[in-house]
Amino acid sequence: MIKLTEDQKLVLETVKKIAVNELEPRAAEIDEKAEFPTHAQKIFAENGLLNPLLPVQYGGVEMSMLTMVMILEEISKVCASSALLILAQADGMLPILHGGSEELKQKFLTRLGGDSQLLTAFAATEPSAGSDLLSMKTRAVRDGDHYVVNGQKCFITNGSVADIFTLYAYTDPDKRAKGISTFVVEKGTPGLSYGKNEHKMGMRGSVNSEMFFEDMKIPAENLIGEEGTGFSNLLQTLSQNRLFCAAQAMGIAQGAMRYAINYAKERVQFGKPIARLIPIQLMIADMAASAEAARALCYRAAEEFDAGDHDAGALHGGMAKFLASDTAMRVTTDAVQVMGGYGYMKDYPVERMMRDAKLTQIYTGTNQITRMVTGRSLLLEK
Repeated sequence: MIKLTEDQKLVLETVKKIAVNELEPRAAEIDEKAEFPTHAQKIFAENGLLNPLLPVQYGGVEMSMLTMVMILEEISKVCASSALLILAQADGMLPILHGGSEELKQKFLTRLGGDSQLLTAFAATEPSAGSDLLSMKTRAVRDGDHYVVNGQKCFITNGSVADIFTLYAYTDPDKRAKGISTFVVEKGTPGLSYGKNEHKMGMRGSVNSEMFFEDMKIPAENLIGEEGTGFSNLLQTLSQNRLFCAAQAMGIAQGAMRYAINYAKERVQFGKPIARLIPIQLMIADMAASAEAARALCYRAAEEFDAGDHDAGALHGGMAKFLASDTAMRVTTDAVQVMGGYGYMKDYPVERMMRDAKLTQIYTGTNQITRMVTGRSLLLEK
């Protein structure tokens, strides 16, 4: 059983109020209009929630991984797109925190502190390099005190709205994994342009963009770490990102289950609430058990990260990712089934939650890839 500190209790009470009063009433609207949740961006910034993991020394509140997971869980119960905003912020910030020099951290991380509403992004995926990241084609070539970048990225969360983003590119393609480097890029950099914002099935309140780089010049001082350290930086970020995805999926499942339970108690068929029908009871029992199992694994991984055991945290975070996302897909589908025709209608949020859940099985590494990485870790790595 997780025992919360007084600070964690206060944070989560605030998050619950924000979720119920500010996010839930707008969730259907931003999904329908595919509208970026600027209202969430503003209120998160005002309450220290836009960058929860940012260290105090850079103006952040430096929450624990467990607290971060609980925040994402709570928000995802009502609006997964708003939770993805916080998740994307962490993705853009963590590569700098993991590998950047102190000078680089002071230059960029301090801009995210306090009540800053600056947005970040994590630019790795390309049309030919999704799960196969080593197939990326974006190149960065050193030219004096700059790197000249050519290439493109796709599906980048926060892409066209991000003020700064971390970019992964080959500086030496012949070295494969050891030839990838990471850079910080600012919006407005000459040579940076944007393609379409994707029209998506779910998470429609989140912006996912194409990004193009044509002789884009990045100051050499914006290199994160040394040349060739980008792939290890990327894997370190993804190990935490998968846990964040798991927390989001866990929240989606709980939100859908809550609606299904409330509906089942009120919907009368055959002269009694359908909650009294055994098939419904069995479905709800399976939904609850699966959600609790995913939640326990998420919390375990978060506690391991907080204890400094990053290997265990990454292993269990990966397990949590595919378990929680598969659970979210199954629970939301069953929630629609429990609610029947009404569940299929946009008047109720479970059809949106089902569409949102699907992405959690795909992004941050498909569940097939994540299972493969987990199996390889258990079987082949010492």
